[in-house]
Amino acid sequence: MTYIPPLDESQARPKLPRPLDATEIRVLGSLMEKQMATPEYYPLTLNALVAACNQKTNREPVLDLAEDEVLKALERLQEEKLAWKVMGGRALRFDHNLDRVWHLTKPEKALLALLFLRGPQTAGELRGRSDRLHAFESVAEVEQALRDMSAESEPLVAPLPRRPGQKEERWSHLAGGAVEAAAPEEHEPQAHAEPLSVRLARLEQQVSALAAEFSALKSKLGE
Repeated sequence: MTYIPPLDESQARPKLPRPLDATEIRVLGSLMEKQMATPEYYPLTLNALVAACNQKTNREPVLDLAEDEVLKALERLQEEKLAWKVMGGRALRFDHNLDRVWHLTKPEKALLALLFLRGPQTAGELRGRSDRLHAFESVAEVEQALRDMSAESEPLVAPLPRRPGQKEERWSHLAGGAVEAAAPEEHEPQAHAEPLSVRLARLEQQVSALAAEFSALKSKLGE
């Protein structure tokens, strides 16, 4: 397992100026992923970044962001010094600045990119999806990196409460603010649901009442 020394005071992570919105998070996640997975094509042109944000694979949820939405998100990120333009060459390109601002190690950057792009995941899921970004030796190494990131004075990730029947702990990034546990599924059966016969009887009463009201209205109108 790779030992990652704690940050000293000069490397302490600064407090995020504000929670990032979903488009900003997708833009940053896409930039980080492409920087690590395909460095030969990085930094990204605007067209390449839009395509990366809207990929049909390795994205949850799949988005359909327009070019102007991505460009506006980049402008907001530049104001926070989290992204910048790279001049030179035939096309304008874009780069993220998270390594410098958040003092990220390569394992931390890989995990954040995956959480930015696919939402809350278990350590096992993160390890299985991280091969192109960083080769973790074990799930335990992923868990340790996540716990180190969550223990900083400005944590970047946090564990989520386990769902009923769930064995593994899921982790979420905190760049968009604190994450609440998901509410129970609406379709889950209720413990004290009414019998079908009772519901049918009540429905018949409602239909009869509506029919009586309609008949009275017709009489009032002289029909």
